[in-house]
Amino acid sequence: MAPPLLLLLLASGAAACPLPCVCQNLSESLSTLCAHRGLLFVPPNVDRRTVELRLADNFIQALGPPDFRNMTGLVDLTLSRNAITRIGARAFGDLESLRSLHLDGNRLVELGTGSLRGPVNLQHLILSGNQLGRIAPGAFDDFLESLEDLDLSYNNLRQVPWAGIGAMPALHTLNLDHNLIDALPPGAFAQLGQLSRLDLTSNRLATLAPDPLFSRGRDAEASPAPLVLSFSGNPLHCNCELLWLRRLARPDDLETCASPPGLAGRYFWAVPEGEFSCEPPLIARHTQRLWVLEGQRATLRCRALGDPAPTMHWVGPDDRLVGNSSRARAFPNGTLEIGVTGAGDAGGYTCIATNPAGEATARVELRVLALPHGGNTSTEGGRPGPSDIAASARTAAEGEGTLESEPAVQVTEVTATSGLVSWGPGRPADPVWMFQIQYNSSEDETLIYRIVPASSHHFLLKHLVPGADYDLCLLALSPAAGPSDLTATRLLGCAHFSTLPASPLCHALQAHVLGGTLTVAVGGVLVAALLVFTVALLVRGRGAGNGRLPLKLSHVQSQTNGGPSPTPKAHPPRSPPPRPQRSCSLDLGDAGCYGYARRLGGAWARRSHSVHGGLLGAGCRGVGGSAERLEESVV
Repeated sequence: MAPPLLLLLLASGAAACPLPCVCQNLSESLSTLCAHRGLLFVPPNVDRRTVELRLADNFIQALGPPDFRNMTGLVDLTLSRNAITRIGARAFGDLESLRSLHLDGNRLVELGTGSLRGPVNLQHLILSGNQLGRIAPGAFDDFLESLEDLDLSYNNLRQVPWAGIGAMPALHTLNLDHNLIDALPPGAFAQLGQLSRLDLTSNRLATLAPDPLFSRGRDAEASPAPLVLSFSGNPLHCNCELLWLRRLARPDDLETCASPPGLAGRYFWAVPEGEFSCEPPLIARHTQRLWVLEGQRATLRCRALGDPAPTMHWVGPDDRLVGNSSRARAFPNGTLEIGVTGAGDAGGYTCIATNPAGEATARVELRVLALPHGGNTSTEGGRPGPSDIAASARTAAEGEGTLESEPAVQVTEVTATSGLVSWGPGRPADPVWMFQIQYNSSEDETLIYRIVPASSHHFLLKHLVPGADYDLCLLALSPAAGPSDLTATRLLGCAHFSTLPASPLCHALQAHVLGGTLTVAVGGVLVAALLVFTVALLVRGRGAGNGRLPLKLSHVQSQTNGGPSPTPKAHPPRSPPPRPQRSCSLDLGDAGCYGYARRLGGAWARRSHSVHGGLLGAGCRGVGGSAERLEESVV
């Protein structure tokens, strides 16, 4: 009978425990051990009476409500070092007795509001070593009163649900190390009276707001649980904002300062209290005054320097703090933007920069110019639009009948991109606050406004479109009669003009440059040709002188033009020189005798000799007279 009973017992045990797991029934609790089993999901046939379930070191990727349904007695659930990326809503909804939940070493990126709903008695929650970047504000709401240990270390958290963490009165240990937290809200730990360990190591905290919690670290007798605080590895900015923490005197820690430059690298607790200083705000630049048309966007800018960085605020003309609304928006960098301006937005605005060392203020004046509302510039539908300036304003001007003799508005000196607008002084009885020029072109129907002071009667329009037609109207703006009245406008006149095309100017410039270039080129060729011709004559003349006896020409006394030649005068006899003397008129090598004109005449004389070879031959042979008396022919 023993073998059948043994088989029956084994069969009953196999049915109660999943096949790859090991089940242990110790006293009245049942433990199901499924670690290192290569599981891809939670075994569906786990005994619902299990008290301890270990599913660590597997390959489970997702959790859902069916995985732990009806396991109301489960106390310890370990899911460490799996590949969990998603936790469905109320996946732990039936685990009302759960005390410890280990989800460390997984791939969780986000925790929604319903991801951890159900375990109302949870005391230990371990979420370290994931990739959490966001935790919903209500993710911990079901166990705020019971949680004692919370581990969120080694994640990618920039923000945590501070409101929920601050409402955990039983919390003993809070690990937030190795995250991306760059700021702590003031009073975040004020209600955590039982907190004994706070780890903020290796975050991005530059400063810590004062909190009564930190003072318990040095006064162990007065506090029920002395605090162990760790915040090393943060880029601490050691200025007056951290002076309260420096006074806690914790010389056993190794925190260092990252800034300012004079304190960088020094141990936080070794820096004297007097070196924890701040700089009051200084407004570096801001908008002095701004004029906008009614309905346009107004942007007021204010930039301030200081240590720490000042907080910027704006006070409106009504002495009230300007906050974000549907019409206005104040940015942290000191910019105030009013989306659609109205007459009530005009006035003086005050920029205020504050930090712990003091405050600085600057005033900005905003003027809102009302759009034309008069009968001459409006149609039945209301204000003129961007495209009806030529129809409404110009038609009204023509209807007045006062512009026939001389136009009130003229556009002269028109170029491709500019034009000079001129107008007369108008009627002296009407006070003028300023002039407003409105114009648009055929290329772009957008209406452009220009504001001109009342003392001016000329305005140069620039950046116009070449070869375009423009319609322009001039309006005079008069001060309002009362605070609630609109600015009065009066049409002075309109004009139509066309800008010149841009191509003729380019062609003229190109022709001018081309003509100058050709002139220089032709001149250069002529000079070079003359130089080459002169050098050739020089070389030829020297070659002729070296190949035959030099000629000795007498000085010519007179030149005949066809008449009888005068009888030359006889010269007294003289002894022949050792070598024939050359006349300076033909000696091109002697630069000291004559100038360039005489040397050039000598060159032409040599050319003449070559043409009249008979004379040269007779001179060389002594025929026709003495060689000393050869007369130069003039060509």
